[in-house]
Amino acid sequence: MSQTNQKWTAERIPAQTGRRVLITGANSGIGFETALELARKGAEIILPARSMDKANNAIGRIRKEIPSARLIPAVLDLASQASVRQFATWYSEHYPGPSIDLLISNAGVMAVPQRELTVDGFERQFATNFLGPFALFALLYPHVRQQAGNRIVIVSSSVTKRAKIDFNNLQSERHYNPLWQAYSQSKLADSLFALELHRRLTRIGSPVIVTSAHPGYAITNLQTSGPGNALPLLRVMIAILKPILSQDAAMGSLPTLYAATAPEAEPGAYYGPDGLAELKGYPTRVQIPPRAQNTADAERLWSEAERLTGISFQI
Repeated sequence: MSQTNQKWTAERIPAQTGRRVLITGANSGIGFETALELARKGAEIILPARSMDKANNAIGRIRKEIPSARLIPAVLDLASQASVRQFATWYSEHYPGPSIDLLISNAGVMAVPQRELTVDGFERQFATNFLGPFALFALLYPHVRQQAGNRIVIVSSSVTKRAKIDFNNLQSERHYNPLWQAYSQSKLADSLFALELHRRLTRIGSPVIVTSAHPGYAITNLQTSGPGNALPLLRVMIAILKPILSQDAAMGSLPTLYAATAPEAEPGAYYGPDGLAELKGYPTRVQIPPRAQNTADAERLWSEAERLTGISFQI
């Protein structure tokens, strides 16, 4: 804990040479900044995006700064279970056996104005933010190298402090509020998933640790191209509060990078900004919301995710 109070920055990331990293949502925002810094430290990064053009565009931007960066583009749409399976098959063919050192679930959507269904019939935020990553991790877990220092990181959100899981409304079919219900529930599901995964790996004595993080109030396209265009009140709030309470994507990526690389990061811990209300600042360990620590909810959610995705996640 004392280490995080020394204003941890990306310069303190240990060397990542020889490590293979997979980051979802690395073509923009905090995911892009996370990929950039890990590439700077020598990691090989699998960088999937919803289209090959988006993946290659991100790779081009990283290579402008780091010409020697080792980056592999791929296609992955977490809102589509078929796409998740296709990506997992692609990965297995190209990197068979244990071959992942760091797996970061970062991609997400936020505050979709009206309830939308994916091609699989799932509510879009729950599908993209939780069900897609759950299925992806279930399929890729056999490829995670079981050795000390390797990690799984799940990016959540500070909105989980006021979120709740409603098993009678997981798909928002009974009630839909873009931000405080659907989005916050999907991110609380991520936090429940992270802790349950941590518990299951601990039970089997796995050397792989699970951590989670949130970026605080980081201005990325998650806000500016998402809810801001459709929710006038949220757009006004962003305009007013941004200069005072927000931080850029590079700062917002630091809790993820800390959770992913800092030797002192602890298994099962949650990291966020150290400033007022965890909105901005340097990474520090933060309190896990009580509802994210509900083991009964976590186990039930795990079973429900297996049922909905049709994928058994065996640890």
